[in-house]
Amino acid sequence: MRRKKAKPGANRASKRKPTNAAGLREPLPRVGLEATVERIVEHQYTIQALDSNLPAVLSTPAMIGLMEHASVLAVRPHLPSGVITVGTRIEVDHLKAVPPGATVQAHARFAKYKGRFLVFDVEARSGDHVIGRGRVFRAMVDPQAHSAKAKARVPY
Repeated sequence: MRRKKAKPGANRASKRKPTNAAGLREPLPRVGLEATVERIVEHQYTIQALDSNLPAVLSTPAMIGLMEHASVLAVRPHLPSGVITVGTRIEVDHLKAVPPGATVQAHARFAKYKGRFLVFDVEARSGDHVIGRGRVFRAMVDPQAHSAKAKARVPY
């Protein structure tokens, strides 16, 4: 049995621009978008707030929350109409501790697409100290469809 030769340009699908959550090719956020958020560490953001036996230092989940917030702000104004992003993966190292009263800045830079996923390089600083760095992954989704799928997973 003879195989048909592929038509010229038949492999173009892999070279197409990313699509939004609905599969539409629209203007999408451009790589390189950035945002920074800042917070003064309050006791509620420390690991001690969860367990009094632990030190009063910024918790890793609180630091990651700031990184995710910066990621959202970097691209939100540039998303196609009706599309949001949701967190799907984090790869973050928490490098240094900071106490209540410290000012923390989290910075996110949109680094690349992986299909409908957006990858951000993130860093958290307090003064001259890098206290955390890594990557945050977010997926572009339709909020109504996303909520419907989530609700379907919980029996009522």
